[in-house]
Order: sequence, then structure tokens, then C-alpha cells
Amino acid sequence: MSTFRRVVTGHAANGKSIVASDSKVDGVAVPGLAGVYLTTMWGSDLPFTYPDQGAEPAHPAWFPPIGGVRFFEFVLAPDSTPPDTSMTPEQVAAAANRLFPGLLAHFNADDPGMHRSASTDMLYVISGRCVLELDDGSRTELAAGDVIVQSGTMHRWKNPWNEPCRIIGALVGAHLE
Repeated sequence: MSTFRRVVTGHAANGKSIVASDSKVDGVAVPGLAGVYLTTMWGSDLPFTYPDQGAEPAHPAWFPPIGGVRFFEFVLAPDSTPPDTSMTPEQVAAAANRLFPGLLAHFNADDPGMHRSASTDMLYVISGRCVLELDDGSRTELAAGDVIVQSGTMHRWKNPWNEPCRIIGALVGAHLE
């Protein structure tokens, strides 16, 4: 699990720039997926307006609406990681919906792991390797230093290697027809 130091700037009443907060943000284990973590580092459901006080805007759902953004880290465990069988499927779904509201609604129940969202996802592989699979059957291997722009497409992530893959990214709400 990752922990990030998040330093946020803002503006004082006199208009001067300030450090509004300096805090830790912890990753959250994804229920039912051993070794998989999501860390939401910042987000907003609305476009930003400045000057502001640097407070974190509301962003209750995992994926952003049009005009919204999310900044996050995703840790993908190796496919060989033993499954987490500590909860029933119903308990996993309830916990995932509580921790990551709306996330599961974007997954295809008939094709495990395959999902799409109304967002443009700009991603950077920090460490490790993974495979991006699309619904046309293509598989693209990615490694540390690679950048991915996911344009509202149906996809899934796999990690056939022995080390976790860490991806950092930003999601921007988009129109999906």
C-alpha cells in the first residue's frame, strides 16, 4: 500500500499564496482483490476557481462527471497473487461500493475486469509491468516510464509478472455516447 505526502496550496484572505494543508494520503485495499490498491490523492466534480483557500473539493463518486477530475494511484498485484476469499461476493460488492462509490457500475459482469468510464484517463506507469487488454482482443504490454491515454474505451488490466505494477494518473470527465 502506498502513502503519499500531499501538499496543497491555496490563498490567504489577503490574496497571498499559502500552504493550505500538508498531510498523508493512504492507499485503500480493493475488497476481494488481494494486493490491489487505489489511492485518491485529489479530485473535484467541478472546474476549479481561483483564488481559493486550498480545501479539497467534494468528489463523492470514484469517476468524475463532465468537468470533474480525479488524481490517483493504482497498484495492480501480480495475477499469481492468491485470491482474497475472506468475504462473500455480496460483502465484496458492498465494501467496494462503500469505499469506491460507483466504480463497480462500470464493469461488464459478463467479462470479468473489463470496464469503461466516461472519462479520459491519462496514466503513467511508475514501476513494474502490466498488460492493457481491449475488447477487440488486443493486448499491449506496458512498463515503467510508459504513458497511456485511455479514451473511454472498454479495457482491463492484467499483471502476468511477479512484481506489482504502480500506475499514477488523472481522470477527466468526458462525454460517452
